[in-house]
Amino acid sequence: MSIAVAVIGACGRMGSTVCQAVEDAEDLTLVARLDAGDEIVPAALGGAEVAVDFTVPSTTEANVHALLDAGLDVVVGTTGWDEASYDRVREHLASPEAAGRSVLIAPNFALSAVLAMSLAAKVAPYFASAEVIELHHPGKVDAPSGTAVATARGIAASRAAAGCPAMPDATTTDPLGARGAVVEGVHVHAVRLQGLTAHEEVVLGNPGEQLTIRTDSFDRVSFMPGVLLAVRQVGGRGGLTIGLEPLLDL
Repeated sequence: MSIAVAVIGACGRMGSTVCQAVEDAEDLTLVARLDAGDEIVPAALGGAEVAVDFTVPSTTEANVHALLDAGLDVVVGTTGWDEASYDRVREHLASPEAAGRSVLIAPNFALSAVLAMSLAAKVAPYFASAEVIELHHPGKVDAPSGTAVATARGIAASRAAAGCPAMPDATTTDPLGARGAVVEGVHVHAVRLQGLTAHEEVVLGNPGEQLTIRTDSFDRVSFMPGVLLAVRQVGGRGGLTIGLEPLLDL
């Protein structure tokens, strides 16, 4: 039986690619395309069961709450989420009005990126140092990327669970911020360069050795298998799922 899908942010780069992927899938039906200025109400959603949000960080949380109020399950690819916004969605999902509804928010839908994040977290305790470099096109509005933040948090959690000490760094002066952002003790560097799409390197080092884990998305179609997997599996999960890892048994 076909799943009815609405795409929020349908005119954007990712949104239009999602629309095409849904239309090409035999078990999915695209029933609504909404973009900036369109009101998220049942009448505009065409009977959708699942909505996919690829909008901008400033609107994505409000969109999720509106979609839950409209009775939909939601898949979110927009970044910019933090623990407070996750908690507000969890609270909404726990309300009687949203009983049985599900939300899946993933920092990255490329399977290579999800596998790279999982591997980075797994191997991080075996290295003295780890840093994350994310590289994107200059049209990306947020930095660092949600993928890079999630990668750094995974590395930090893994190292903390293993009882690893703080990573060595003798830097005491950095007036220009050359060492990048720091996410739970892990340095994250953002590059915005014409010609790029979405790329990430995790560089891990020990005395005399280095491991580099790199994932490259050269086209937005690389995200579609993960998006469609989420659309097919979000229904019935209940509550909030963060990342594709639970769907891939990682």
